Amino acid sequence: MEERFEVRRTIAAPPATVFAVLTDPRGHVAIDSSGMLQSAEGDRVTKAGDTFVVHMDRESLNDYPLGKYDVTVVITEFEPDAHIQWTVEGNLEPPVRHLYGYRVEPAAEGSLVTSYYDWSEIHEEYRDKGIFPVIPEAGLRATLGILARTVERPPLDLAALTSR
Repeated sequence: MEERFEVRRTIAAPPATVFAVLTDPRGHVAIDSSGMLQSAEGDRVTKAGDTFVVHMDRESLNDYPLGKYDVTVVITEFEPDAHIQWTVEGNLEPPVRHLYGYRVEPAAEGSLVTSYYDWSEIHEEYRDKGIFPVIPEAGLRATLGILARTVERPPLDLAALTSR
């Protein structure tokens, strides 16, 4: 059985613009298609070893009764404007050790963005629980769509919307 999903999409924005969303903890929440990421706390990440906290709500998936909980995102690989990878740490022992990441490459139309989810290194204790993959391949595709929408369009002018 394959233990990694990888999807690609061309996004009409330069790599630095895409990467600005991917290095901001609130950016992760803004582009999440699963509904699990509720909010985040922490500073923009700049290197491997950086961390931030995400407040999660597993009930949005309705698959495993974890309810609301917090995880610490730990950046495991980092190359500015090109690659970011992370794992999550929480209260589970032993740690789960699944990996998420993005590769961003310059393209004629802006950026070629690859999103991946790799659960090949999860601890044996979790393999037979039937909860992996947590995010389906379609979820990665949807998140790339939200990322594209986020960086390709100017932000909404809320003042103009409310003055109508």
